[in-house]
Amino acid sequence: MEEFKNIIYEKNGEVAKIVINRPPLNILNVETLREIAKALEDVGKDDGIKVLVIAGAGEKAFSAGVEIEAHFPDKIKETLESFHRVFHLLAEVNKPTIAAVRGFAFGGGCELASACDIVLVSEDAQFGQQEVMVGAIPTVATVLLPRIIGRKKALEIIFTGDTITAAEAKQIGLINEVFPSTELEEAVNKLVQTFKQKSSVILKLIRMAVYQGLNKDFKEALDGVTTIYLDRLIKTEDAVEGLKAFLEKRKPVWKGK
Repeated sequence: MEEFKNIIYEKNGEVAKIVINRPPLNILNVETLREIAKALEDVGKDDGIKVLVIAGAGEKAFSAGVEIEAHFPDKIKETLESFHRVFHLLAEVNKPTIAAVRGFAFGGGCELASACDIVLVSEDAQFGQQEVMVGAIPTVATVLLPRIIGRKKALEIIFTGDTITAAEAKQIGLINEVFPSTELEEAVNKLVQTFKQKSSVILKLIRMAVYQGLNKDFKEALDGVTTIYLDRLIKTEDAVEGLKAFLEKRKPVWKGK
């Protein structure tokens, strides 16, 4: 496995984990973004991986965002290309993704957490899109947040640059659950175990079904799910095994195909 300078990338059985390893604030520079992209490429290609966890090193921050220097005119094009590449890969990885957030998730860090399928956070977690304070646009947030929390709340967060507590983030639907700091790791592991008990191919196709419909009207999205169901899912061994196991009152034996 390739060695990285700015992230820790581990694969343990069916679980992959990317840790942004630039404490205390885990600031994202172009090199770090490229390393995250390489790790995501590997996760996407590895059929043995069922779930991906993304976290930040230390207790102070998941990530406080992309470094300010990377936003200047001579660097912004390269920065955006590297930054957006991470989100394209994250959308295409076709495995459940979990963000485990402690401390600050600001700017690009907030966007990275928000782009994961499920976000579990500690009570001290804080979120925000402070780009407006430095005359920048939170490119991913402008597209992603309205889809997650609605246009009005998204615009409020992006316009003001205000910090959001973990409790408020849950209330508006930006995250899934809040835990005491000492219980976050256990909560993440429990969810990971839940995913490990599922069929990898079924998880992949469910995620694909959801993502393909995000930018479509209801009929087109439902037609897309139907195509995935009939042309792909029902042709898998695990789809038939799941049905048989239910009728035979036993646990399914997943093969991942």
